[in-house]
Amino acid sequence: MALLEVHQLTKNYARRSGWLGARQEKCVVDRVSFSIARGETLGLVGESGSGKSTVARMILGLIPPSSGTVSFAGEEVISGASSAKLRTLRRRMQPVFQDPFAALNPRMTVAEIIAEPFRIHRHDGPGSTPAENPRELLAEVGLDESALPRYPHEFSGGQRQRINIARALALRPELLVLDEPVSALDVSVGAQIMNLLRHLQQTFHLTYLFISHSMPLVRYLATSIVVMRAGKVVESGAWDQICRFPRENYTKALLEATPELPHKI
Repeated sequence: MALLEVHQLTKNYARRSGWLGARQEKCVVDRVSFSIARGETLGLVGESGSGKSTVARMILGLIPPSSGTVSFAGEEVISGASSAKLRTLRRRMQPVFQDPFAALNPRMTVAEIIAEPFRIHRHDGPGSTPAENPRELLAEVGLDESALPRYPHEFSGGQRQRINIARALALRPELLVLDEPVSALDVSVGAQIMNLLRHLQQTFHLTYLFISHSMPLVRYLATSIVVMRAGKVVESGAWDQICRFPRENYTKALLEATPELPHKI
């Protein structure tokens, strides 16, 4: 059974044409469907404005869809679930956003940032938890305990993204929604974060939804790929099928638009 299932997901936004114009609806996500098996990575790729991030926000329950469904481990995420059930489901899926500085509260120390998910979700897991051992959690993302009393502005972009990832891992989620997690970083730092994400997936058996405008980045991590354009899915399949034998000209253009990364190991 798939861990995450997205079925016919659609999002419309209301707008007016002109100052006193008639109310119209703009469709930004149009009947998008895909699924992700446990332990796999689905790459959702497309240019800016293709609707990728809107899909991510609907999956996380941050905005409601106009129609369609999202199911996580067989449970409805958006509708048909109680508030308590939604809290449990959301604890099992965590986001890592594009801007590593904007995602961190500048008035909180790293120790407070890492503890925040436990405060929000009132996590009372048995035994030792990452919140009780923040040094261990930082070590998992390649930082040492000297980071704990410091503030976000004291770190580089790559270090801030590692802190974001540590916070996302604090509740030991099953799914990470990675929305352009390296696009704000330079190439060498971004490559380090990509390697970290691969290592964490293998260590904790994580499932990823990896969102990017860069096909080579997606190919480096993904087991399957969904290509979006103007809110619609134009092509989908296994990573090697999409990257080696793309059917659509749009997919071919995405493959040619950015530098190559090393092939999968």
